[in-house]
Amino acid sequence: MENNTCFHCGDECGNHVISFQEKSFCCNGCKTVFEIFNENDLTCYYDLQNSPGAIPKEIEGKYDFLSQENIIEKLTEFRSDTLEIVTLYIPHIHCSSCIWILENLNKLNPNISDSQVNFGKKTVRVTYNSTETDLKSLVILLSSIGYEPYISLDDFKSGKKQINRSLIYKLGVAGFGFGNIMFLSFPEYFEVNEFWLEQYKPFFRWLMFALSLPIVFYSAQDYFISAYKGLKARLLNIDVPIALGVSVLFIRSTIEIMFDLGSGFFDSLAGLVFFLLVGKYFQQKTYDFLSFERDYKSYFPIAVTKINTEGYEETIQVYDIEKGDRILIRNEELIPVDGILINGKAKIDYSFVTGESQTVSKQSGDKLFAGGKQTSGVIELEALKSVEQSYLTQLWSNDVFNKNKEEGFTTITNNISKHFTIAILTIAVIATTYWLITDVSKAMNVFTAVLIIACPCAIALSAPFTFGNLLRIFGKLKFYIKNASVIEQLAQINTIIFDKTGTITSNKHSNAEYEGETLSKQESLVLKNSLRGSNHPLSRTLYNILEEHDIVTLDAFEEHIGRGIEAKHNTINLKIGSASFVSNPQETSVLNTTVHISSNAVYKGKYTFYNSYRKGVSKLFNQLKKQYDLVILSGDNEGELENLKKLLPAKTKLIFNQKPEDKLEFIKYHQSEGAKVLMIGDGLNDAGALAQSDVGIAISEDVNVFSPACDAILDASKFKQLYAYIKASKSAIKIIKWSFVLSFFYNIIGLYFAVTGQLAPVVAAILMPLSSISIVVFTTIATNLLGRKLK
Repeated sequence: MENNTCFHCGDECGNHVISFQEKSFCCNGCKTVFEIFNENDLTCYYDLQNSPGAIPKEIEGKYDFLSQENIIEKLTEFRSDTLEIVTLYIPHIHCSSCIWILENLNKLNPNISDSQVNFGKKTVRVTYNSTETDLKSLVILLSSIGYEPYISLDDFKSGKKQINRSLIYKLGVAGFGFGNIMFLSFPEYFEVNEFWLEQYKPFFRWLMFALSLPIVFYSAQDYFISAYKGLKARLLNIDVPIALGVSVLFIRSTIEIMFDLGSGFFDSLAGLVFFLLVGKYFQQKTYDFLSFERDYKSYFPIAVTKINTEGYEETIQVYDIEKGDRILIRNEELIPVDGILINGKAKIDYSFVTGESQTVSKQSGDKLFAGGKQTSGVIELEALKSVEQSYLTQLWSNDVFNKNKEEGFTTITNNISKHFTIAILTIAVIATTYWLITDVSKAMNVFTAVLIIACPCAIALSAPFTFGNLLRIFGKLKFYIKNASVIEQLAQINTIIFDKTGTITSNKHSNAEYEGETLSKQESLVLKNSLRGSNHPLSRTLYNILEEHDIVTLDAFEEHIGRGIEAKHNTINLKIGSASFVSNPQETSVLNTTVHISSNAVYKGKYTFYNSYRKGVSKLFNQLKKQYDLVILSGDNEGELENLKKLLPAKTKLIFNQKPEDKLEFIKYHQSEGAKVLMIGDGLNDAGALAQSDVGIAISEDVNVFSPACDAILDASKFKQLYAYIKASKSAIKIIKWSFVLSFFYNIIGLYFAVTGQLAPVVAAILMPLSSISIVVFTTIATNLLGRKLK
């Protein structure tokens, strides 16, 4: 092999050659493909991205407008110096293989870091490095592999689709042709030998041929285009066997009438395309009707603090935010909408969007993007728009926060759908070869019937629709889960760990007593404003207890997770937190939870908290003790030990004085011993433990506790129903297994009749969409019945 010849694509690459594993490659893209797919053929990245000939002629120049800065600004959800995120509407998404291809775009372009498909909405959300590629290149890449996005130029919004009537038109043409071809075929069916019919038989056959042309080249064109583009990009999608079946029927039928060998299979061909389109239409309607996409209005129990026109703070639901509203964002709180910074010192962490944890400082008047987290005290911003397009849902599902979580059934489904086409093509070839030897007349029917009957969509849709409907049901019951794989993880847990403060105790009903030197008016002012900026459960409780004070902008604010708050205003330097944090040398062993205060390095006093436990805690723990190991892992001291012993089952482990890092290490150790851990805590102090656990659930009261570190958010009022939710997750796995059994049973029965020549292609075309719809209906009814038991 010459040095400048690429091992992967065979091109003479000149200066683009690189060396990898003693082989030459023309670019990093070819090397990446080789490395990931182990010599499986995929399109050459260099050719696809840089060669002028790689851009299909039909789209050359079509997307030049995507180089305009004002259009890119409108289309993208997030932009930084190095990264952009865009959601594109892809009308051609229709099956599981589409999902697999679109979620592996990074294997065609390594500058794409992540791509997530929303099957119900037919959208793909793509994150890419804007210094190495751009939006135009992304759209061209999608178009070149058969997934051209729809972009509306009227309002610069992607995903805002008009009514697409092309499927109805194609269905009408196929229906007209099918009906007339069937009518013209009647004499052939009944073997009528009447002279007039016999005399004009060639004319009728050519008329059937003419009627089949618009069916093949118009009605069925989507299958051919998708198959062609997939094969061109070395990607095998489910449209390949369908297009192959249609082609074989058309070519075989044309040859028969050309050489007067028979009437061909034009009736079967027309019926096949017609029923495929009917099935596609009904599938579309079924999926729209059974859409389990959780929109922002029903998904999160998050509230945000709004400052009204009179200057008072009020809590509103995040979806009630309107353009122009003044929003208060506390320390460690997420920005729910794009806005302009009004006042406060903003240090924004965009890692929830970009995966990079470096903070960005912003000044008054700067634009802040939704999804950023404030890390330095309180800021106020003016909302530029309302919450829309399930942005927080997309943010929560960012792959950055899901790298250590098992995919379970999703992976199984993907593997099945990915390899299904190859398996079916193999079966079709073997069966056809057999019939060519034994009975040539059946060979073509067998080939096409096998290709059509064995659609993987029924198998591939079992898990998404089961989990999707359960996600919707859980959402209505105020249990908000990140994604489908969390349900499977929840069904497998065997150890449950609870935080105490704000988790099994209620912040709303707790009270505190102050003991120590009276704070000055200025110190009380700084204390109130310091607590205003924190989301810690004790901070929120104390903030609500203290008297109202003027709102001031602090000169400095820093929250030390697990220790306390340090704030400065004018000459007052206040510390609020643990005894060690405020340097109280007189602190002795205290049983109750306390918050200590020092001013200018002088110890002032402490607030002692008296907890109120949530209703149903004792009953919940008694339900859980039969199947799970239970642990209370608290950062507080042992003041509540005796109360907890009376309240909880005897076998519950009670561990106190745990720092956030101690909780994380505790979970990591038990996982190494084989435990599947569910962690339940707040979204701030317990972020590390929630992320480390197999499933992390954050308890929500009435503040913005949203954290991508957790896998689910449970409304505090539904805490006592936790056992029922876990039990329902186990039942969902059973439903999926039964639907898998039904899918495999259907495919085995269908394939048996197809390979034995007892199933006509037109019948197979009717049964294929019915199998998918039947699985969707089965899983929906089963999960709805499951949901009724939860209410």
